[in-house]
Amino acid sequence: MDDDDERATVSILLLGDPGCGKTTFLSAIVPTWTSRLSQGVSSPHTRLPASSPLLRDLDQPFPFDIRLYNRHYRFEFSDTASPENWTLHTPDFAILCYDISDRRSLHNAAHVWRKAVARHHVQDREEIPVMLLGLKRDLRLEEGDKRIVDPQEGYRVAQEMRCDRYAECSAVTGELMKEAMEDVARTAAKTTTEEGGTSLGGCALM
Repeated sequence: MDDDDERATVSILLLGDPGCGKTTFLSAIVPTWTSRLSQGVSSPHTRLPASSPLLRDLDQPFPFDIRLYNRHYRFEFSDTASPENWTLHTPDFAILCYDISDRRSLHNAAHVWRKAVARHHVQDREEIPVMLLGLKRDLRLEEGDKRIVDPQEGYRVAQEMRCDRYAECSAVTGELMKEAMEDVARTAAKTTTEEGGTSLGGCALM
């Protein structure tokens, strides 16, 4: 399994409302993931390079090669900006995204996208791991703003949705990007094992 010529491929599908930040998140992780995971960058406010390229729908899936646990992996990310074809995906791992500054997007993550995963992606297959990811964390500026979703609420909703993971980050400032990327990588890698990537003890907060 640890032969350099062997590479496990994991299909990762991002679901969420248009404009919630999925594409910006992907554009941020592609050029920075290797250095952040390998160097162990620990600063919670490391600004991402301004030159991070925006990804195009036509380039999907977006492949990313990484070495983890002494094994080579290829993570293939698919964004869902094109609603006519997202149901055709057969992912190994689903990430439900919402905009922390838009409460409606969290509601839709729970009542639209989570149900879509169960309806379209768990048919005649074992259950796939699901992660709830709060994006645009940098917009959580004013306490008491009723439009803003606080971390406790996001985590509670993730538990109610029976998600396996919950995380937040900002692709603009880099806040908690390393932690979110590490969690995605670990969960994706576990889908290739006999145990799978689903959690036995409920939602984990990362």
